[in-house]
Amino acid sequence: MRTIVIGDIHGGYKALLQLLDRIGLQATDKLIFLGDYVDGWSESFETVNFLISLSRKRQQDSQEPPVFLRGNHDELMVDNLQKKSPNPMWLHHGGKSTLRSYTNRSSLQVNEHLNFLTHELLDYYESDGNGYFHAGFHNLKGPAYEYYPKMTYWDRSLWEMALALDPSLEQADVRFPNRLKLYKEIFIGHTPTNRLGTHQPVQAANVWNVDTAAAYKGPLTALCVQTKEIWQSDPVHQLYPGEQGRN
Repeated sequence: MRTIVIGDIHGGYKALLQLLDRIGLQATDKLIFLGDYVDGWSESFETVNFLISLSRKRQQDSQEPPVFLRGNHDELMVDNLQKKSPNPMWLHHGGKSTLRSYTNRSSLQVNEHLNFLTHELLDYYESDGNGYFHAGFHNLKGPAYEYYPKMTYWDRSLWEMALALDPSLEQADVRFPNRLKLYKEIFIGHTPTNRLGTHQPVQAANVWNVDTAAAYKGPLTALCVQTKEIWQSDPVHQLYPGEQGRN
């Protein structure tokens, strides 16, 4: 069985279809989506609709069901989509495209999507000694001890710490961060790797960042946990000519 993590999609439905085709999904594959399904390109509705259908179909076919993590943008959509006056910061950071994507949809469809984003997403996931998060966590004992549960999809300190860590520092060293000792490997999205000048996944210590800036000018990326094989869509902006995404 392959465990495959998929980075932030941000409404890039065409890129998601292309990526899954390139992966060549198998019945036993465990897909772990790292969150941020909406806010960016014009097909947030189509993206969420597809993920709901994908989950149902794999379960109906007795295949390994996907795991969906909650991203900060997914919560922002739930909190703002039906407000008369949505948060201006949400609108500025991709919310406008999501509002347009959900215009003229039936209340049944909208409620189904909001229910999915509210009740079927996990704040984090643990399996085989690995940790999966949209963003990270802050508590030294792990995510279950967070005073603020939303940290798992807003935190950037875990990634910043991993990037700043001396690569020669061994886990046995008293200075090695306790947070990183809790898991064999940690897989995250949230902070796009284009900030480091690359559209590839980046490893720092035992943390893998799979957000390769699909919301901007990068591709959508999948990574096999066991082998570290990488699959990518075309740069997502090329699939949506005339759109800005989050650029």
